[in-house]
Amino acid sequence: MPRTVTVGLDGSPESRAAADWAAREAKLRGLPLKLVNVWEPVPEPIAQAPLLGPETHQHWSERVPREAAEELRAAHPGVDVLIEQVTGRPAEVLTGAAKDAEPLVLGSRGLSGVGGFMVGSVGLAVVAHAERPVVLVRAQGDTSGTDSDVPPSRPVVLGLDTGAPDDTLIGFAFEAAVLRGASLRVVHGWNEPPYIAYGMPPDPELNAQLGAAEAAAVSEVLRPWRQKFPAVDVVEDSLSGKAANHLVDASAEASLVVVGRRIRRSPLGAHIGPVTHAVLHHATAPVAVVPHD
Repeated sequence: MPRTVTVGLDGSPESRAAADWAAREAKLRGLPLKLVNVWEPVPEPIAQAPLLGPETHQHWSERVPREAAEELRAAHPGVDVLIEQVTGRPAEVLTGAAKDAEPLVLGSRGLSGVGGFMVGSVGLAVVAHAERPVVLVRAQGDTSGTDSDVPPSRPVVLGLDTGAPDDTLIGFAFEAAVLRGASLRVVHGWNEPPYIAYGMPPDPELNAQLGAAEAAAVSEVLRPWRQKFPAVDVVEDSLSGKAANHLVDASAEASLVVVGRRIRRSPLGAHIGPVTHAVLHHATAPVAVVPHD
């Protein structure tokens, strides 16, 4: 099946922001854009109501993607916009759509104050189960100034775990930087020894040695990737403290944040991981979650 940049569209401001971002991504990748609109079956009590029955629901469900497609074609000439309408449960349908997506794009809503962003149950379920990259795009109020308007020259940010580096994750980040003509900022977090727990004063010399070792580990992981992508300007940041905090801070100047999710085919269900979960809820740039073994 042909690859497409695919976006889940339900007519909400956040899904429209995601669709606009996805259209730009489709243009960068030279791929069609597919709008997937999921029509949930109407519950029987509602189906009996003359003004709220399945025909009325279907009419509005069909109108949403049709109007969105028209707007996207006008705003992004040259992008082939396709529409797919499916009946079923949104999380299941979108997880299935991710199999042929390059990538799958979903929207998330901004919260007031310092609450961050709300990733709904559908978005979390798709991120937790999809085995292809999923991008969460932020919308906050008026979408005329969404993250899709961020200059692509801003760096792509990659969260790197040197203890378990994965080629799928790193490759996605380098390719995203190439597509955007942007630099790649690699962020790695490490923890200082728990001095307080042992009643000991901090040891600056030991911390410096640990920091140097962690920085060397980052450089070693990235060495073959620098050779493979010599045109990408790579900035390495090995920082003491929580990786999630550093990634959220870095997102303020990023065009895209790339984090990983380990695939667990356990009967107990999939997990997102604490760092990725925190970044999804608090990063201000679009976040790509790349699943890997």
